[in-house]
Amino acid sequence: MSEKVEKSIASAPEPRAAVRSMKEYHPPLADREGLRLDFNENTSGCSPRVLAKLQQIASDQLARYPERAPMERALSARFHIDSSQLLLTNGVDEAIHLICETYLNSDDEVIVPVPTFGMYEVYASQTGAKVITVQAEEDLAVPVKKILKTISARTKLICVASPNNPTGAVLSRADLIEILHKAPQAAFLLDEAYYDFYGETRLDLIAKFPNLFIARTFSKAYGMAGFRVGVLMGAPDAMADVRKVSSPYNVNGIALACLEAAMTDDKYIREYTQQVVAGRNMLEQELTKLGLRWWPSEANFVLFHVGEKHAALVDAMRARGILIRSRHKDPGCAGCVRITLGTREHTVRMLAALREVATVLELGRK
Repeated sequence: MSEKVEKSIASAPEPRAAVRSMKEYHPPLADREGLRLDFNENTSGCSPRVLAKLQQIASDQLARYPERAPMERALSARFHIDSSQLLLTNGVDEAIHLICETYLNSDDEVIVPVPTFGMYEVYASQTGAKVITVQAEEDLAVPVKKILKTISARTKLICVASPNNPTGAVLSRADLIEILHKAPQAAFLLDEAYYDFYGETRLDLIAKFPNLFIARTFSKAYGMAGFRVGVLMGAPDAMADVRKVSSPYNVNGIALACLEAAMTDDKYIREYTQQVVAGRNMLEQELTKLGLRWWPSEANFVLFHVGEKHAALVDAMRARGILIRSRHKDPGCAGCVRITLGTREHTVRMLAALREVATVLELGRK
């Protein structure tokens, strides 16, 4: 047999046009040493029950393919829905991806009110569908009237986070129902990732509206961002279609093993969320004293405006060991910064640094 001569190939395969033109989402994850108040994470970590469960995982358990059905049954009982209405996902990110893959063709339209979580647009644009962004007004509330005007026969998906990131705004029940009635041909993804800090859900509506999907995550209040586990809920027939495009092993076995310990530690979640809400009020009061404009939030963060000194504020806080995030590049958020709230101890530390930096940079009232 003759030997083949190794030769390099000058060109690589061409990606789809939709992939070439899509936006990329690059969260600034590197160099995050300090008190992390920049990514809306739980600042104290997961429940001690989760850590205890990790210690109990045996090596043979890691050698098995993960089975999500038992945990899906447990979660559905907790949410008072049938297991056919629920799918565990690899974070809310995968839930978004699965909805897009299930419903979108290249000639469809997707409505995304902005500013919001960037992955809605990323996953929708991968399909080749046309993403229509609807800009919020100056109050940064969900632009319901604009959404209603934008809906057309080609609208196949509408994505709204409630509470929204980075604004903390929520979509009212009445407004949600109006949109669902206006676009029965479209899937509506209501992202309730920050539900635990808000306390109100629209989950009961999935029994009345087959086009409504609700997503939740265990990355925020539960402190399990590193596990990458979320949940998508909807009508049984709709969820059956979504399951077709999901991998049967999409959630890893370690996450599944620890999830029950996390979701049943109600005391831990209750105490943590209470500290967050109290800290949110403390930050809002401090921003008012400083004369800085802020937007009411129902999440574990507050967005506020500092103007041209937004980058200097982020840098000065980092120099004091506290990470916060500029949202200057988000649509309608020029000059804005977002701060995550956590435990009372972390909030007190953050506020002391913020007061000091505000004086140095001469922020707010002169």
